[in-house]
Amino acid sequence: MRKSNKLWIISAAAIIAALIICPAAFAKVVIKCATSTQPSHIYNEGIRHMAKIVKEKSNGEMEIQLFPAAQLGSERDAVEGLQLGTLEMTLTSTGPLGNFVPAIKVFNLPFLFTSREAAYKVLDGKIGDQITASFPKIGIRALAWVENGFRNITNSKRAINKPADMDGLKIRVMEDDLFIATMKALGASPLPMAFGELYTALEQKTVDAQENPLAVIESSRFFEVQKYLAMTGHFYSPSMILVSEKFFKGLKPEQQKILQDAAFDARDFERKLSMEADQKLEAELAKQGMTVTHPDKAPFVKAVAGVYTNPKIVKAIGGGDTKKGEALIKAVQEAAK
Repeated sequence: MRKSNKLWIISAAAIIAALIICPAAFAKVVIKCATSTQPSHIYNEGIRHMAKIVKEKSNGEMEIQLFPAAQLGSERDAVEGLQLGTLEMTLTSTGPLGNFVPAIKVFNLPFLFTSREAAYKVLDGKIGDQITASFPKIGIRALAWVENGFRNITNSKRAINKPADMDGLKIRVMEDDLFIATMKALGASPLPMAFGELYTALEQKTVDAQENPLAVIESSRFFEVQKYLAMTGHFYSPSMILVSEKFFKGLKPEQQKILQDAAFDARDFERKLSMEADQKLEAELAKQGMTVTHPDKAPFVKAVAGVYTNPKIVKAIGGGDTKKGEALIKAVQEAAK
């Protein structure tokens, strides 16, 4: 055998051996990302935008694979998956997160923010940073605050113009004490339920009503099973791009930076989509046959005032410490001015 051929065989064998011994050195970093919303929703548009940036900045070394529409389970399932290390990433509402980081419940208070600008000032400021800094303790890394916009109420029974119109409505809410307390204060009968079950529940009249931002109402086609839309804006719904802390720590520093920077870019992109959706979707939902009302918010704000002083709620926000909860509520209200 010629010497050159021998050298080629030896070199090839060495490469093969290296691949067998250390396959991870050449493996693509695959990041599975779960969401609960339909593919066309702004959550998923934001993740697709983030995936594009990650792929470009990493020269294809990193890939975000999106699994929308609760394909990998509910929002709570996804959060628990991050903790267990069975899932790399999720974009979720804050609804289930209060069970893991109590302070985040403060953002579920009704009529807390009067504008997006006020919300961004708090979320992207000191208070938001303090809350995200506590996530690694539960095995999760918070990359960015995004949003689901202001939530509004739909139902199949009647137009809503005042709190009394809520009386007796069976309304689906997220599994959170604040959402439940708020709807009870308005006279409705709240039923906690996973989002993935909601359309069928509305169709089968298990529940009469639901509350969500316009982007969710449209992308989930709730206009097919709901006649009335009330623009109450009762909750501002922040959301979060989260990754498994174990997964994040396993990345190279440059990969961590790519992922973090892409999350900030996706945050700005997704928020812009959310604002644009609110500007156009009300008219589109009306075209789909929904009767749209714009209730005076003042009576609704008055009706839910007791939620802010509810001992159980305040204590929960403080993680079991009532004084801490009161201080956090006050701090957010001041920062939002």
